[in-house]
Amino acid sequence: MFNEEKPKQKMGFTIIKNDPTDGHGGFGIGSLTLENVSPVIIDVQEKTAAVDIGAMHAKSDVERGIKFTTNREDSEGGKPYWLVWVTIDYKADGPYFAGVTACEMVVNREKRRGYKLLPEHVNKMDKSMKRHIMVDFMDDVSKQVLADFFKTHNLEMWHRSEQKLRDDLTVKS
Repeated sequence: MFNEEKPKQKMGFTIIKNDPTDGHGGFGIGSLTLENVSPVIIDVQEKTAAVDIGAMHAKSDVERGIKFTTNREDSEGGKPYWLVWVTIDYKADGPYFAGVTACEMVVNREKRRGYKLLPEHVNKMDKSMKRHIMVDFMDDVSKQVLADFFKTHNLEMWHRSEQKLRDDLTVKS
């Protein structure tokens, strides 16, 4: 037997399909899914942002081959990155960026060492899924990169998002 589902509206953001019930309605009903969460990696120095699904399991291109520690000194001289958890939800007038939280990472490729706080990454993903906006502490360059990324991705979604997201990502001159 094959599963006949109505095709979902495509949005451009890569959305993880992770249905714990798998259509059978038994074990796993009511389990949390990561269906509307996408990880965005911001390269602070290159001023770029990109969705990297590997980050869902700490296997993004940036993280591969790196031993992470909670000691900043281990990755001294490394490149700064932000891992931004983006949760998309729907209002009557369409999809919007509902939860957006940022986590810091530093990666030193030469030393193959990096800095990140895994509990923070997990907690921020959870906060994003609970529709929190937590980006006001990011540096101005990264705020601008993320705001531009959202606007370029889908301006209507950007405008439908909470005012707090737009305010927190506005760089004050």
